[in-house]
Amino acid sequence: PGIGKTTLAKIVYNEIQYQFTGASFLQDVRETFNKGCQLQLQQQLLHDTVGNDVEFSNINKGINIIKSRLRSKKVLIVIDDVDRLQQLESVAGSPKWFGPGSTIIITTRDQHLLVEYGVTISHKATELHYEEALQLFSQHAFKQNVPKEDYVDLSNCMVQYAQGLPLAFKVL
Repeated sequence: PGIGKTTLAKIVYNEIQYQFTGASFLQDVRETFNKGCQLQLQQQLLHDTVGNDVEFSNINKGINIIKSRLRSKKVLIVIDDVDRLQQLESVAGSPKWFGPGSTIIITTRDQHLLVEYGVTISHKATELHYEEALQLFSQHAFKQNVPKEDYVDLSNCMVQYAQGLPLAFKVL
């Protein structure tokens, strides 16, 4: 947590979404599922990619509608913060559900989940290097790329304490 998976996914999404006929960023999927709002994710996916609201009463009906409405569309879907295979299967059960050239981006803490889903290309987010970490901390703390002269030692302590996690720099 805090490594920047969601932030990275948002940047990629914003940079490439114009290349697709429809795009959807499904944020906080784990939390949404835990609240029992699975249908909301399916409805958001359809609203974002097709442009109209579709009402249905169960997950299976939603799956069928997603398959039929998106099978010929080139879509970009980001599924953020996934921790169970069921979550993926309810909104993007298979790449065959979507048209040629579609892209699904998944953020998760569980590498095994990606293997289980059949992901062929993955990227592991890593901690920032010291110089990058100091710059990010300085941007948040001082609104400049380097620490203020009187705060260099304190900034170095903060960078070591945060261990390269971008979210920690924002909080600190």
